[in-house]
Amino acid sequence: MSDDHTHVQEFFTPRAADWDSRFPDDGPAYAAAVAELGLREGDRVLDAGCGTGRALPPLRGAVGASGVVVGADLTPAMLEAAVRAGRDRDGWLLLADVSALPLRSGSLDAVFAAGLVAHLPDPARNLRELARVVRPGGVLALFHPIGRAALAARQGRRITPDDLRAEPNLRALLAGSGWRMMSYVDEDARFLALAARES
Repeated sequence: MSDDHTHVQEFFTPRAADWDSRFPDDGPAYAAAVAELGLREGDRVLDAGCGTGRALPPLRGAVGASGVVVGADLTPAMLEAAVRAGRDRDGWLLLADVSALPLRSGSLDAVFAAGLVAHLPDPARNLRELARVVRPGGVLALFHPIGRAALAARQGRRITPDDLRAEPNLRALLAGSGWRMMSYVDEDARFLALAARES
């Protein structure tokens, strides 16, 4: 296991048990972000870095019983918390690194990623891997239930010009990773960037 993986697991493992109770009001924001993916009945979607699986119920609702929902996370404790919350009923849970997904190329219609980008060790390469598993024209949603400024304030830091999620930086990163940014919203109540998989 790489140092990056160890760092991510060390950060999330002790937080897994009470993660949902720390952020109890995020459900509507997740549901609204999933709705913007434009998923249809029967679609196949990945929740990349799914954590405790808070996006899995709205994703299942969007793709219906005939669709496929997969939640992948690197931290076993987060997946265990998802099972305790019963979210394994809404999708397959997979212990996996998003930089090397055990999925066929072009096998998905969409990827939902909440709070993932900041934890990627090699964002360009990792976003290329997400592009690999999505069909051309498929969609990626990079989401956070609060905006960049609100998150920085919560963490006691300032936003800097090199912030990966700043629109010009993220647009360039996505473009170099097989994605075309379609929309970008960064407000106190949410962060959501939608991108389409280039052909």
